[in-house]
Amino acid sequence: MFRERLAQDAARIQEHFDLVLGALDDLDVTRAMAYATKGGKRLRGFLVMESARLHAVDPVQAIWPATGIEALHAYSLVHDDLPCMDDDDLRRGRPTLHVKWNEGAAVLAGDALQTLAFELCTRPEVGNPEIRAELALTLAKASGAEGMVLGQALDIAAETAQDPLTLDDITRLQTGKTGALIEWSACAGARLAQTDPEPLRRYAHALGLAFQIADDILDVEGDAEKAGKRLQKDVEAGKATFVSLLGLDGAKSRAADLVDQACAALEGYGSGAETLNAAARFVIARDS
Repeated sequence: MFRERLAQDAARIQEHFDLVLGALDDLDVTRAMAYATKGGKRLRGFLVMESARLHAVDPVQAIWPATGIEALHAYSLVHDDLPCMDDDDLRRGRPTLHVKWNEGAAVLAGDALQTLAFELCTRPEVGNPEIRAELALTLAKASGAEGMVLGQALDIAAETAQDPLTLDDITRLQTGKTGALIEWSACAGARLAQTDPEPLRRYAHALGLAFQIADDILDVEGDAEKAGKRLQKDVEAGKATFVSLLGLDGAKSRAADLVDQACAALEGYGSGAETLNAAARFVIARDS
């Protein structure tokens, strides 16, 4: 059920991207935006759609923020791949955007995708003004200097830090860099329904850390062709990761514990949360 629903939501989000981007002028920047939003697991968009289903929110409402979070995630990847950041030349099995076009096009496409995310979350179709304002405010916090950007800044600072990062440091870094957008996505359904997002927040906090630990494990023992990106970058750079601090077995054990915590957070939803529980188990079993 989970993989089927993940694929269905991914296809629906792609259809929505085609609709939204197809309405823009046919320029290099819009073609670059379309390129950046192709492919990927769409896990964040799925979390929006599934948390909305959990609260009986109409998918016609949920598709807008689901596509919005995927636009914002795509922007983050485009900028993260730039030479001034991680300097990657492969993403999702294809040349990164700045390699396909150039750095200027990548910067502008990323900027446009970021603003598009907020546009999609505040469309009238999403809900009443209070719902739309709450989605926009929380997305700004999750993606900015309190969330994803903070995590990225801490990651860059760690590259030149004299003291090695501790486990607490890594956890704080990744809670922002990876976890903040995952948390926003999982809580979106409750916000669309104007109900308490706290159980989903606890679920997503554990899920986000498990996701990053799985990424660290993949970087060590994954298959680059399946992952669609260059692996073992962290090892080559000598960066502290969950694997380097906990060991491979310790990291796997910690990820499994976090999945248990994520599932426990949703016990109040009963069998209705089974697909979200399956998503938690998926993040530590994936190969890309």
